[in-house]
Amino acid sequence: MLAYPVVIAILVAIFIIIILRVSIKILREYERGVLFRFGRLKGAKGPGIFMIIPFVDRMIKVDLRTVTLDVPPQDVITKDNVPVKVNAVAYFRVMDPEKAIVEIENYKLGTSQIAQTTLRSILGQAELDDLLSRREKINKELQLIIDEQTDPWGVKVSIVEIKDVELPQTIQRAFAKQAEAERERRAKIINSEGEFQASEKLAQAAKVLAEFPASIQLRFLQTLREIATEQNSTIVFPVPIDLVQAFMKKWNENKEK
Repeated sequence: MLAYPVVIAILVAIFIIIILRVSIKILREYERGVLFRFGRLKGAKGPGIFMIIPFVDRMIKVDLRTVTLDVPPQDVITKDNVPVKVNAVAYFRVMDPEKAIVEIENYKLGTSQIAQTTLRSILGQAELDDLLSRREKINKELQLIIDEQTDPWGVKVSIVEIKDVELPQTIQRAFAKQAEAERERRAKIINSEGEFQASEKLAQAAKVLAEFPASIQLRFLQTLREIATEQNSTIVFPVPIDLVQAFMKKWNENKEK
């Protein structure tokens, strides 16, 4: 059997190991430990290695990395009375670990609830067109309001982005009709502009042909050449108006006689 002093030494060594294991704390670079002694706040510790007093001190770890918060879809009625369903994402991080633990029970849950209520409130004051076309401005406004409300908790909200806006089927059909009408309007405008430009070019060409009648014959020959290159069996040759007028004049003279 082991001697009594040896047993005592082994027990003391085990006790010391247990105390050291409980006392020594190691925190990573992105972690902080908020320390309470007899229930009173003693401050934040870390990163690295440090010791606490067992059964006297209590430490709560706080992660300082950026947290991605997915805001659940919210049913919102816009300013122009259009029901939509909107979901968003928010990015925040803890800047003051002591406030994040002391000032609020659960800073993640609190930030999520603030984000949801602010999303419904801000989007309820915006019109549907602004929600679809000026999303960056709304995102910035959401970020400023949520960050201002979470600042007393030591939480910094850096980005708020609206991910998706779900519209009712009736609104989607109305937008489709509007887009189709807009495309038809643009097509008509482009067609009319093309006709106008073509008429201007034709007027300029007519002036040139009027000044140089011989150019009409050259144009006839060029037309015949273009037709012949396509290996057509039938060639339509345009007859000059002057030639027809000569025959008509001769026929009228004979008729008068």
